[in-house]
Amino acid sequence: MTLGNQVPDKTLLRNVERKLLQKCPGAARIGATVRGGDATITGTIKNEYERRPIVRCVAAVQGIRRVVDQLQVAERTKPNG
Repeated sequence: MTLGNQVPDKTLLRNVERKLLQKCPGAARIGATVRGGDATITGTIKNEYERRPIVRCVAAVQGIRRVVDQLQVAERTKPNG
């Protein structure tokens, strides 16, 4: 059963992936899934400053109800010495 103007998850996923690649630097390292209009984003970001634009980018896709942020910040290796 579909409700009114509900967009299928496959379409939403395609739109999320397209928007990430077009608008968000570093999006090639980000994966997304969509279920029931809720988008879950996973992957590794370089630093916390990358998080907010990616989440906003996904949330801006028409039909996305909620964004579940499971992004991880890459660990920095300290130089020896």
